Amino acid sequence: MSEPLVSFIVTTYNLPVTMLRGCLESILQLTLRPSEREIILVDDGSQQSPLETLDDLKDELLYVRQKNAGLSEARNTGLQLARGQFVQFVDGDDGLIRVPYEHCLDLARYGKADMVLFSFSHQPVGSSEAVYEDRPMLTGVDYLRQHNLRGSAGCYLFKRSLLGELRFTPGIYHEDEEFTPLLMLRAEKVCDTSAVAYYYRQRDCSIISTATPSHLQKRRDDFKAIIMHLHVIADRLPSQERLALQRRVAQLTMDFVYQQIVQTRSYDEVNAQLEDLRQQGLFPLPDRDYTAKYRWFRKLSSTSWGLRMLVLTLPRMAKER
Repeated sequence: MSEPLVSFIVTTYNLPVTMLRGCLESILQLTLRPSEREIILVDDGSQQSPLETLDDLKDELLYVRQKNAGLSEARNTGLQLARGQFVQFVDGDDGLIRVPYEHCLDLARYGKADMVLFSFSHQPVGSSEAVYEDRPMLTGVDYLRQHNLRGSAGCYLFKRSLLGELRFTPGIYHEDEEFTPLLMLRAEKVCDTSAVAYYYRQRDCSIISTATPSHLQKRRDDFKAIIMHLHVIADRLPSQERLALQRRVAQLTMDFVYQQIVQTRSYDEVNAQLEDLRQQGLFPLPDRDYTAKYRWFRKLSSTSWGLRMLVLTLPRMAKER
């Protein structure tokens, strides 16, 4: 049996079946022959299997049900089973937007890209004007050195052969932030397109909107652990790869400090976190000309008066965004 072009790894856990059906149908609506696709539906221990309700679609799926272990383990299960030349992750409450996503498929199939980078929308339908800007192909190292990275693993179509032994770390939040830069370092041909091809559904009952203080604390701890892990990896890499990953580490560190300010609104708590980052060699932020926002934030966060100003103003600014 020949390998399919794309393995779509769809993960679900206690999702409304109507959402999951919409996700699967968004994949089935693509103009791929059945032999060109495989849809791996990984049920991460839902209280009730959705398969009976999806009886009309079951011949199109490889369904796997496992004990609840979290998103990382569910995706890793999908990767273990995948046979496609390319891999696409889709969360079961999201979906793909047909016309722009088919443009991404063309870039992978005919443009010979190792990774295709695209954007997401909170609307399930794309623009009727299917004209996209495809930026010049770069290596993954060059892309990381020159651009900020979209962390979500759903915004990438990538060759399965890039993975090697790379997998998601089980039991953590922000797992995409660790996985995607390490994957990109392996790519020789990265194509970044303006196509808005992924539908990201915002739900009132999402993990973040219903988070408890202990939940938020774990998210912060996991985020910081990922930053430190990438920092250690970067120090062991050859010079160009090291510079590329260091930019990502600096960006994530900035995001971490920003979140600390917005979530705690406490100068003392934020300052304690900065001291810990300082001990790890992650703060002050490196003096690099990455973006105007980065330069502005670096300058303010590195002084006592600037940090106090951020603590006073960022919660209001974040609320207005």
